[in-house]
Amino acid sequence: MADDDIILSELDDDELVQQMHDDLYDGLKDEIEEAVQILLDRGWAPYDVLTRALVAGMTIVGADFRDGILFVPEVLLAANAMKGGMAILKPLLAETGAPKMGKMVIGTVKGDIHDIGKNLVGMMMEGAGFEVVDLGINNAVEKYLEAIKAEEADILGMSALLTTTMPYMKVVIDAMKEQGIRDDYIVLVGGAPLNEEFGRAIGADAYCRDAAVAVETAKTFIARRHNQTAAH
Repeated sequence: MADDDIILSELDDDELVQQMHDDLYDGLKDEIEEAVQILLDRGWAPYDVLTRALVAGMTIVGADFRDGILFVPEVLLAANAMKGGMAILKPLLAETGAPKMGKMVIGTVKGDIHDIGKNLVGMMMEGAGFEVVDLGINNAVEKYLEAIKAEEADILGMSALLTTTMPYMKVVIDAMKEQGIRDDYIVLVGGAPLNEEFGRAIGADAYCRDAAVAVETAKTFIARRHNQTAAH
């Protein structure tokens, strides 16, 4: 049966959610927006639409991206479709006070103007239910520090694609230490020339080799943080 024959509104809830996973995978933005609206009209809570339809669908995309089955262009399309659905849900989630995964400030470091990897991480993080504040490219230490404080972020993500700009990540982390705020934030770093050893050497919490790993790592650290808070 061709996709054109599927009338979304005629599917039952389970079929529709399954179809949304497929449509996200295929990057079909219009279909995702329509399906989100259908579920809301059927009385679904915005948080359930987010987690069961969108986040669950993007988790499949993330896993296949990590395993080399999907590539950057396809993931960008999927993330764009996700964004369409999120645009409908965001105001509703704010109203209902839905539980938040956490908040991330992300940006490429000073002297570096590469942003495809960073954009992908931002989109995948949003796809996992995180709130993301993207500072763009070429960020000086002051800009990062102002943003994480102003946004009350949980996570700081820094990206670099040049070996010459990599060391700037340490400048930012050292400045956080000087201000006594390093432990208030989870610091994740990424970019082609980096590796785990470098991440450890500069004092980051983790190096993430791609967007799928970034999401998994962020979830792990946030969960750990919640557990520590609960234990106190």
